[in-house]
Amino acid sequence: MAELGLYVGTSGMSMWASEDGGGTWIRPYGRGLYGESRVFSLTSQPADGGSVLAGTDQGIYRWHATDHRWEHLPSPMDDVQTWSLVQSPHDPGVLLAGTRKAELFRSEDAGKTWSRLPVKLATECAAVEVPRVTQIVFDPDNADLVWVGVEIDGVWRSEDGGRTFEKHVRGLTTEDIHGLSVVYQDGQRWVFAVTNGGLFSSLDDGLSWQERPFEGKSRYTRSIVERADRRGVLFMTNGDGPPGSTGRLLKSDDYGETWTDAGLPGEPNSTPWCIAVHPASPDLVYTCTNLGQVYRSQDGGETWSQLKRQFGEIRSMILRPLDDSPPKL
Repeated sequence: MAELGLYVGTSGMSMWASEDGGGTWIRPYGRGLYGESRVFSLTSQPADGGSVLAGTDQGIYRWHATDHRWEHLPSPMDDVQTWSLVQSPHDPGVLLAGTRKAELFRSEDAGKTWSRLPVKLATECAAVEVPRVTQIVFDPDNADLVWVGVEIDGVWRSEDGGRTFEKHVRGLTTEDIHGLSVVYQDGQRWVFAVTNGGLFSSLDDGLSWQERPFEGKSRYTRSIVERADRRGVLFMTNGDGPPGSTGRLLKSDDYGETWTDAGLPGEPNSTPWCIAVHPASPDLVYTCTNLGQVYRSQDGGETWSQLKRQFGEIRSMILRPLDDSPPKL
């Protein structure tokens, strides 16, 4: 079992890192990234480890764990908020980034240079004033398929590896997209979308959508992630709004057909927000609330404990191997 680092991006206190499962933490203050920055997104290439990349309120940064320092990667996003950042699981040189205002950017050299994609996303909306790209997801098996969720402008799909995109919202009752996930069941591809109005799924690669029921007082969902062993165990966060006052982590053992309360201990202080898994240790699962509580399961989501450390507002969270080898280009 590989040793994994846990990384938490906050709104106002930069990124925190733990190399012992959440027992102790460091916040690399004065190491190249402003210590009170907002870290909206974190990514790392799954196969090779590589360095953590952070999308912040002042551009893109690479975290080098061996010497605890940040490296700024100059980009067109230096003066905007980078809400989504993802490294392709098929090509470690390919990065996609999404911002507020809602725009998409692409790098093919691991973040050295970037190009703005000609995608006409919404420029304004009543609910959030300025739309933002909330998540970008590559298909884990097909390098050509990429989906983008926009709050608030629906789901956009690419068939050419994230170079061009088209909007597909047929069947959605809301275009307020919070998160996306791609899951395979016996060769059939499911695409899931979580929204302010519930859970939706697609069996035609995101061309059309159907609402998926689950029991609960609130339909507000924020994240959906499959356990890293890819055997159809899904986790979904559900609460009473942003940041909300309480909520639940839901668990499905049947590819999202039915859902039960995963049983987080105590009372969550706000809506559960992020979920972190990694194939190097499929039984290790983390989740957090929007207002800083962090929970860990070491048995695949069967039982949970709350970590001692609590943060302020959490916006992003990932697990990754602790080695700091650079991307292979």
